[in-house]
Amino acid sequence: MGRIKLDLHDIYSNGRAIDSELKRVMEEAVKKKISEIEIIPGKGSGQLKKHVLRFLGQPEIKQLYQRVEKDDKNFGRIFVHFRH
Repeated sequence: MGRIKLDLHDIYSNGRAIDSELKRVMEEAVKKKISEIEIIPGKGSGQLKKHVLRFLGQPEIKQLYQRVEKDDKNFGRIFVHFRH
């Protein structure tokens, strides 16, 4: 039961790299039975956050996790919760 943190600041302009990193951490969370992923798209224009939420909304990805939580106090953070 742990947490994975994924900071997307360094690859924010590379859509393919973002998707492959998101896919990688989702698979790692499932394999290692991690309970939560913290994704940090940063504040910026909000486009990266929308990209992440679109990725998480895909049916084949959505079936991997229990729920998504947007941090009320920090716009630039998204939590993905798993139930294993």
